[in-house]
Amino acid sequence: MAQPTLDCRGLRKVFGDLVAVDDVGFHIDAGETYGLLGPNGAGKTTSISMISGLLKRDGGSITVDGEEMTTINLAAKALIGLVPQDIAVYPDLTARENLVFFGKLYGMSGKALQSRVDEVLEIIGLADRAGDRSDDFSGGMKRRLNIGIGLLHKPNLLILDEPTVGVDPQSRNAILESVEQLSSAGMAVLYTTHYMEEAERLCDRVGIIDHGVIKAEGTRRELVQMVGEHDRIRLETTSGGLQSAVAALSELPSVVEAGAGDGLIELLVTEAGEHLTKILSIVTEAGVAVAGVDIDEPNLESVFLHLTGRALRD
Repeated sequence: MAQPTLDCRGLRKVFGDLVAVDDVGFHIDAGETYGLLGPNGAGKTTSISMISGLLKRDGGSITVDGEEMTTINLAAKALIGLVPQDIAVYPDLTARENLVFFGKLYGMSGKALQSRVDEVLEIIGLADRAGDRSDDFSGGMKRRLNIGIGLLHKPNLLILDEPTVGVDPQSRNAILESVEQLSSAGMAVLYTTHYMEEAERLCDRVGIIDHGVIKAEGTRRELVQMVGEHDRIRLETTSGGLQSAVAALSELPSVVEAGAGDGLIELLVTEAGEHLTKILSIVTEAGVAVAGVDIDEPNLESVFLHLTGRALRD
């Protein structure tokens, strides 16, 4: 197997009597978007600070493409692009001037820098506003420029800390589309957010952190199964013997629970999408006419509440 772009093991950070991060470990492969989700004070920012080499860790290991990350290893730091939650652009410079300035800090110059600035402006959707001062930009446009700065040197790992906080819907969607494109192009992305729907849309895998500990990790489906959640199917019927249909459905290995009443058949099912055709076939064979189908798949929000006892934005 190819080595992961980011490999964190046993991360630990203590501030006085507070253990902020305790044995945190995860990896991110090239082309993968990994979501680190947790309520305020859970240890996300501390973990990111150690991963990006801004904060010295008290224990554990961090490598980026095999390079050990420390607070003084510039080679490792050059492999990452960090986009902080706070906007870090110069308001009296244009979008292009901001990118050129930060590009020079990365050691870029000449035609290569100008070409890369043009590419980044297209990626973040600001090519038509390249000559405008950033203090004339909306909050969402400033955040897109913030992301562009992190992309300039083509990092192997892009770290995005709450990149859509306080932005308008149009800019938010543009940011999410950009992240999807970057992942498709092979970049590893570490993404934190307070918006569960963003994690559902973007993240291949998710780690849920609370009180400095990773409570669970996996794909959405794996996390749902881990906490015992199941898909719910509701069938609206117009005629037929519901009890005979329920009896037949109960024999399916995928059906965890089945019941009927008031013209409805309600089921708890594993992988509803995969088994719906078979379910409908059995119901029809039992002589039941189906007028409507409703599928409710458990989401990350329900998993998060189960594991932490509080909402993501708490």
